[in-house]
Amino acid sequence: MKQIAQNYKSGELKLIDVPAPRCRPGGVLVRTAFSAVSTGTEMMKFTEGRLSLFGKARARPDQVAKVVSSVRQQGLLATYQKVMNRLDSYTPLGYSLSGTVVEVGEGVGGFSVGQRVCCGGNQYATHAEYNWVPVNLCVPLPDSAALDQAAFTTIASIALQAMRQSEIRFGETACVIGLGLIGQIMVRLLRSAGVVVAGLDRLEARCRQAEAAGAAVCAVASDDAAAEFRARIEQLTAGNGVDCVFITAGSDDPDLASRSAALLRDRGRIVDIGKCTLNLPWNEFYDKELDVRFSRSYGPGRYDPLYEEGGIDYPIGHVRWTEKRNMEAIVALLADGRLDFSSLISETVPLEQATSAFERMSRGEVGLGMVFAYPDAAPRAMQMIYRPAVASRSGRVRLGVIGAGNYASSMLLPQLASNQRVDLVEVATNTGLSGATAVRKFGFARASTDAASVLGADDIDAVLIATRHASHTDLATQALRAGKAVFVEKPLAIDTNSLDRLEQVIRETGNNRLMVGFNRRFSPLLQGMRATFAPAGPQTLQYRVMAGPLEKSSWYLQAESEGSRFVGEGGHFIDVLCWWLGAEPVRVFASTAGKDVDNLVATFDFADGSVASLSYLTGGDPRVPKEALEISASTGFAAFDNFSGFEVWHAGQRTAKTARLDKGQRPMLDAFIAAVASGAAMPIVLDSLLATTRATLAVQESAAAGMPIDLTAGAAEQGVARASTALR
Repeated sequence: MKQIAQNYKSGELKLIDVPAPRCRPGGVLVRTAFSAVSTGTEMMKFTEGRLSLFGKARARPDQVAKVVSSVRQQGLLATYQKVMNRLDSYTPLGYSLSGTVVEVGEGVGGFSVGQRVCCGGNQYATHAEYNWVPVNLCVPLPDSAALDQAAFTTIASIALQAMRQSEIRFGETACVIGLGLIGQIMVRLLRSAGVVVAGLDRLEARCRQAEAAGAAVCAVASDDAAAEFRARIEQLTAGNGVDCVFITAGSDDPDLASRSAALLRDRGRIVDIGKCTLNLPWNEFYDKELDVRFSRSYGPGRYDPLYEEGGIDYPIGHVRWTEKRNMEAIVALLADGRLDFSSLISETVPLEQATSAFERMSRGEVGLGMVFAYPDAAPRAMQMIYRPAVASRSGRVRLGVIGAGNYASSMLLPQLASNQRVDLVEVATNTGLSGATAVRKFGFARASTDAASVLGADDIDAVLIATRHASHTDLATQALRAGKAVFVEKPLAIDTNSLDRLEQVIRETGNNRLMVGFNRRFSPLLQGMRATFAPAGPQTLQYRVMAGPLEKSSWYLQAESEGSRFVGEGGHFIDVLCWWLGAEPVRVFASTAGKDVDNLVATFDFADGSVASLSYLTGGDPRVPKEALEISASTGFAAFDNFSGFEVWHAGQRTAKTARLDKGQRPMLDAFIAAVASGAAMPIVLDSLLATTRATLAVQESAAAGMPIDLTAGAAEQGVARASTALR
């Protein structure tokens, strides 16, 4: 299928062929009829993409702050690789469309094949011939509503949410500052609600367009016209001022708040929708006791992954108007003829001409309401791109990859692409764009949107799994049953039942060609410290990990579906402890600090009397280096500082070494590929992988139950059972 995409690094905009998305549970697959162009949002992305790296940094200071924090934690090279990978990728445009359902996902009710719908979401309702859309971002469209007008539903919901934030009532008066697309829709919604509307914009044509839609008075925003406009406002409001000002413009004007305050009545309201600078003059806002409110996108549920991706709705008794219910309200108005966007559609452009349309838009040569039109019978059969035959070559590994997110694309795939023993055969991703990016950047022979394609391919010897955590076990078991060698990014499993099932598959198939991405033991610096240190007798290890807080939108926080954060990452550090001691723990006891179940300290006992303490901390100062490891024994002491250096004290002598940050991804992958190519044993023995995973899960169980868990052979299951009983 075809999709509009932009390379954010170069700014290049292209209409490219990508694999069509598959229909996943929890949503519907939609063939697009029309997609609306949000001139403000999309032109901002389009313009930012064409800036220099310095210009991009100036435009997004919030992202610069994240980069600086990452450099402190991860080092300059790793941060650079991640940033460049994210920039040098195809990104989608578009977030509002109408179309027809062609397939309904598992567990979805209320939709049927052939049904007309409108959809939203900047990762889901894109400018593409087909889109998979989660159920809470898709609403049915009655036959009485025109498809081209319905393409604006999501954009219109932004304006509707602002109205709800304002609490404006029938008969009141509002002023809309900024009569772009959102502003024009706002005028129409306010008029349909019986509100008297005034408007300001820098362009005369937009003012006349708003008046044609029912605005009582509009004026060009200028110092010359300000006095006359205020006089007209006084006539409309009997000298009181408007009840509410809606700011729908993106502006850095420092006087915008002051001019808005001058238009408002006593105890009036400002609702900010656009991205603008608000310097609030204290006297003016105090004297009138003005209320300033913000409107966040198209309603409650926005930016909540459980709502948007998980399909979990908010009860109507608690949240009357969610983003989906706002979309339904717009559809109802369109269907009844109480809302008409036909006058907003300035141009209908065939999808094939989309890139030139964006160029014209950047030069100001098109109107506000552009829609892209899609062919009625857009081909969907293209589930794969670039499919040349790949011949098996002696001593080489034909690799398939499932998942190509930022970690895989920045830390794993570059290493594999440069490995002369690897043929990158196929990559399977959720979106066609990420697959197309992987083909372009790493040289995959083909891309698809279905993991089954990789798992069932006869020309693939080994599979690398780098998807979200909950899918790891299922994909690994399928790959093992298919006779593939398997590399799984941690964790191997997120619960004991899944791990038991994996072990059962290994026993049934006899395929134990399994590797987990525990890369730290392969770090040259850690290996150098271990070779330098010569302990005698039991050792005491203290591993401190400053994991730090996550953004609230991070899927790592979806513990119910993806496992806890510690289960997802903790195996890395437990593996280092086991590798260092050459043994697996026999007992674990863990406690959490406060209510955060991932902010914990775990103590591991080993059969030789060694003891290891792991502090996994989700608070603290983000400037503190992420990892520190100290080892004490009767014959010496060793300290490791976040992959930047170590020191070893032994027999009165101190040995120190520094190095650039290297967490061992390349040597780990090289070892895996060498083992697959030669048929040699996997780099980490299977028993160690399983024991580390069980120990990781036991930490979570112990912390929840408040009791130690025995990890010795035949007792691990008993310990987990005791912890589960204590939980009940």
